[in-house]
Amino acid sequence: MSIDITKADTQQGRRVSVSGEVDVSNASALREAITQELDGGVKNLAIDLSQVPYIDSTGIGVLVGAAHRAAEGGCAFSVERPQRNVARVLSLLGVGADLNVIDPQQ
Repeated sequence: MSIDITKADTQQGRRVSVSGEVDVSNASALREAITQELDGGVKNLAIDLSQVPYIDSTGIGVLVGAAHRAAEGGCAFSVERPQRNVARVLSLLGVGADLNVIDPQQ
């Protein structure tokens, strides 16, 4: 499986948009993209999951780790617009608050 990751400036900071299924085979690409932004000193980082129909525990671990690292570095971190099934998994695992999930798709 492959994912497509794009980055863009926003009024608040930076957005990393992900498209495709995030799993153990490609979670390292997501980790690398997020790490680059955090290493760059961004103060507000949003991860857009609106085009991610599936995320496994490895991908969720990448997001939780990034959220904790962002908090330690004073960066506001959020996960935006996860698809309904992804939002449900994040909620069931109890990581929604850690990830500051915004606007889950209905």
